Amino acid sequence: MTGKSTKKTRRKYDASFKEDVLKMVVSGRSVSDVAQALGIGPHIIYHWIKISKQKNSINHPLSTSDSTTEIDRLKAALHRAEQERDILKKALGIFSRGI
Repeated sequence: MTGKSTKKTRRKYDASFKEDVLKMVVSGRSVSDVAQALGIGPHIIYHWIKISKQKNSINHPLSTSDSTTEIDRLKAALHRAEQERDILKKALGIFSRGI
């Protein structure tokens, strides 16, 4: 050995990069695909997912409150569409009797 040490330094990732990676995973891409595309280890992404679930903050991509508000919005839209359908069914019944 020549006496030189080849110490590896840790990469540091900022919060926005981590959030982007988590959004990619949440959108349906596999962890291994995202890790390979970005050149990072999949174990790092799994660690970030674990931390994000523990935080459970409102602004976090894996938050359940975002999905809850989306579900509530979709339920309201479904209810409105069902009401419109029922009104059209009644109108069709009324107009078809007159002929």
